[in-house]
Amino acid sequence: MTYLDYSATTPVDEEVIDTYSKVCREFIGNPNSLHKLGVKAKELIDASTKQIKSILNLEDMDVIYTSGASEANNTAIKGICLKYSNRGKHIITTELEHSSITAPLNYLTSLGYEVDFVKLDEDGVVDLEDLKSKMRDDTILVTIASVNSEVGVRQPIEEISKIVRDYPKCYFHSDVTQSIGKERINLNCLDLASFSGQKFFGMKGVGCLLKKSNIVIEPLIHGGKSTTVFRSGTPATPLIASISKALRLAYEDFDNKNKKVEELHDYLISKLKDLVIINSNDKCLKQIVNYSIPENIKSEVMLHALEEDEVYISTQTACSVGDYSKAVFAVCHDKKRAGHSMRVSISYKSSYEDIDNFINSLSKNLERLSIK
Repeated sequence: MTYLDYSATTPVDEEVIDTYSKVCREFIGNPNSLHKLGVKAKELIDASTKQIKSILNLEDMDVIYTSGASEANNTAIKGICLKYSNRGKHIITTELEHSSITAPLNYLTSLGYEVDFVKLDEDGVVDLEDLKSKMRDDTILVTIASVNSEVGVRQPIEEISKIVRDYPKCYFHSDVTQSIGKERINLNCLDLASFSGQKFFGMKGVGCLLKKSNIVIEPLIHGGKSTTVFRSGTPATPLIASISKALRLAYEDFDNKNKKVEELHDYLISKLKDLVIINSNDKCLKQIVNYSIPENIKSEVMLHALEEDEVYISTQTACSVGDYSKAVFAVCHDKKRAGHSMRVSISYKSSYEDIDNFINSLSKNLERLSIK
């Protein structure tokens, strides 16, 4: 099997599974209970939180545990906008955002909020001057992902933060799901940040919302204090311990892992560039390569043709809807290319053999499907 869909999800690391299983067996108490089993579970959660904050070099930020990045994004966006609606109802974002960003923004527009989309340059990077021109006194939220999940475009988070800081009533949120475990990023320049454990070899069903300690948000899930007053429910001790373990493993031997990814990326591009149109560029994360196939071949047909050779990649991001990739269109401005785009996403666990298997299958199927 050749798996090259790591940006959609990753297989769970065996050490993470071991941690999850151990905590399920040995930490059976409800962390909200006052007896010693509950105290023991709470101490483990506190230790996990401390480790996450240490690994990510967080200063004055709270960790809110969620079911994943989608819940974290919804909690951040709705939490800020509903809490501070008296300050204004203007929001700024980009055309590159994940559906768990665009959907809550669409919901908020039905409540009278106004959403502006900042311009992107020819590489898909936020136009900082346009962002400055769109900032207003009633802007209460800027939400821009650190890395787009389909094309891989990186955004200048620290520079964006400096612009937002000139507006004290506005908060800056970023979906950092595609950055965590893949690159070092200064999260302290953000007011809120979201990510999911499944993107760095952790368990599915757990994520984090990082929030500046002095910021109050409206909870998405009400029902009393849990690990925080901003997300109610019995804390999922095994999942919380597992995401802390996965994060620690992700940043072990980090430079060597990224060096391997860069070498694999360059090898992939060298093989791919003569077969298809590549949409990703030098501003993109090395783990993600987006490309477009000829217009006479549907992306879904190619995906299933590759699948017959046990090669697994993606068309649009797993949570996307629509006939073409809005993210690809935002970068290449060509609906036909965006409608025939596909994504390969690699990791440090990928191999040259994986890439050769993919290229051989793609080349064979390009020829076969073009004839039909």
